[in-house]
Amino acid sequence: MKTIIQVVQGDITRFDSNIIVNAANSSLLGGGGVDGAIHRAGGPDILEACRKIRARQGGCKTGEAVITPAGRLPAQYVIHTVGPVWQEAQAEKNKRLLESCYQKSLELGLAHGARSIAFPNISTGIYRFPKELAASVAYKTVQRFVQNQPDGYEVVTFVCYDKQNAHIYQRLIAEN
Repeated sequence: MKTIIQVVQGDITRFDSNIIVNAANSSLLGGGGVDGAIHRAGGPDILEACRKIRARQGGCKTGEAVITPAGRLPAQYVIHTVGPVWQEAQAEKNKRLLESCYQKSLELGLAHGARSIAFPNISTGIYRFPKELAASVAYKTVQRFVQNQPDGYEVVTFVCYDKQNAHIYQRLIAEN
């Protein structure tokens, strides 16, 4: 089976996938951007599950991922991953942490039986990770993962809220 890697411009909270990934903050309590949108659209079940995770392990570290039910979202689960805040002086470390976000999310999704997963553009909003670089890290990580897990995901989708990110991913997919 060959995994389909695709890009869609739209709202990830309305995207129908086994799993959607949330670009969360370490508190797991919601926030701005996609994190706030997922918490609002998914309802109180997501926040309650995040509070239980916080009580158990104290939140989620940068580069790590945790999973919760999806509440009122069309997905079955939400994987919350904390991307790095971009700092030019720590570019290599930031790239490794972002790669870890995608890798850990993909692993966690498969461990929960997912056949489809949808990613937002992790760290490219208020965390200021350069969009081109973030897309390259994301795409390469997903591509490597699906090559090593041929019986894993049927579909991996990058759900881009804005046209700029959508065009970047469309170009990456077309080139590969």
